Amino acid sequence: MFLRRLVPATLATLLLLGASAQAAQAAPVGSAEFSAEQQSAALAFWTPQRLASATGADTGAAIAATSPQRWTGGGLISSTAGKVFFHNPKTNGTYACSGDALNSGNRSIVATAGHCVVDTDGTAYDNWVFIPGYDHGNRPHGTFAATSLHWESQRIGDSDAAWDAAFATVGTVNGRKLVDTVGGQGIGFDQAPGQQVYSFGYGGSDAEGRGEQLNWCTGTEFNPGGHAGGGVWGIPCVQTGGSSGGPFLQNFDPATGVGTQIGNISISAGDSEYHPYYGWEAHAAYDAADRG
Repeated sequence: MFLRRLVPATLATLLLLGASAQAAQAAPVGSAEFSAEQQSAALAFWTPQRLASATGADTGAAIAATSPQRWTGGGLISSTAGKVFFHNPKTNGTYACSGDALNSGNRSIVATAGHCVVDTDGTAYDNWVFIPGYDHGNRPHGTFAATSLHWESQRIGDSDAAWDAAFATVGTVNGRKLVDTVGGQGIGFDQAPGQQVYSFGYGGSDAEGRGEQLNWCTGTEFNPGGHAGGGVWGIPCVQTGGSSGGPFLQNFDPATGVGTQIGNISISAGDSEYHPYYGWEAHAAYDAADRG
């Protein structure tokens, strides 16, 4: 997880636009595409040894987990949630995040965090794969390589968590698309905040199974202030490094594992974790991934 102290945004707070203005204004989106050869190389790159050695995509000091628990409820979330792995060409390091399969027109979208796809200087990560249902090294549904990555362009040059939403378009496994294989969660943009939500991720602390199991938290969202756009919203629970990109779901049914994703794990501070609000900027990145 991207860990840093919450600070006021350096840019002036943007006014939320009305629906008609949002439709008229095209949000800029950053993207990276991978050739068929690059996708094949990514699948070959992630050996069991590299999976085990990948570290959580952290910056800053580690924060102790507060109250996440292992998810044992089964249901849809146990197959749509999974681990993201990627390589940073700048550092030559290998890293792990979390992600979630979403319903979409192309049935091939993974939601994750912006800092799990691109550096703030615009360097896109490579060898990017998603393993839905990951559990202690097992890949029950296979490994899906990214065909393209899409992020909010505001993230470049600005690490504010308000711009930390991203989406990947992935290829097929055995000729089957992601959502046809594992199902997909719903997605909601411009939703009323302050709801009870559940978050899911693969945190790296001992209490969370060292990144080898899916964990969860729940709570009612609150806004800490000091962020641009729709801001960030949090709950009083902390999942640690490796959980970044995991879904925040509202209207979640623990019996079926079905909900609507309205954000992704981004940052932690104190005893709380936060997600960027999915507004029109995130919607534009999602639409780009649906076209990808």
